[in-house]
Amino acid sequence: MNRTQSLRQDVRDQDGRRRDGRGAAAPRPRPGADRDSAYWWEAVGEGRFLVQYCADCRTPRFPAREVCAVCLSLEWEWREGTGTGTVDGWTVTRRTFHPAFEAPYTVLRVALDDGPALYCWGRLVGADPGDLRRGQPVEAVFTDTGPAPGAGAPTGGGAFTKVVDWRPRE
Repeated sequence: MNRTQSLRQDVRDQDGRRRDGRGAAAPRPRPGADRDSAYWWEAVGEGRFLVQYCADCRTPRFPAREVCAVCLSLEWEWREGTGTGTVDGWTVTRRTFHPAFEAPYTVLRVALDDGPALYCWGRLVGADPGDLRRGQPVEAVFTDTGPAPGAGAPTGGGAFTKVVDWRPRE
């Protein structure tokens, strides 16, 4: 048996169980936050999609960062975002790189509807990657990554329990 075959045999399903029903679950990696994105990750944990805006020139920016690229202001505010966008690009990963993610899976780059040049990345859920097209409307889905830290589950480094994935809009 080669290395790829042995990785495929150990892949877990979405609930963390091995496909054959045996063995302990591989923890799904969790996102970490920095000082600029911590508030955003907290909102994602509550099922809210936020966009950061410059408090001076009102320019939206995503992902969050300390300095406005337009006016260089250090002041910002968070506003509720639409949680919608269009597919700008994607990649289909056909090799298992981590046992918590069964290949193949698709990662999208989404152009957010909240403003120009705002992009968010996440997995495609609820659709076949063969049906994707550039410009296709999508909406955010908040995916639970498992038990909260402190509940006896390893976190994989980050403290947040939800991530943003994307599904086609009707």
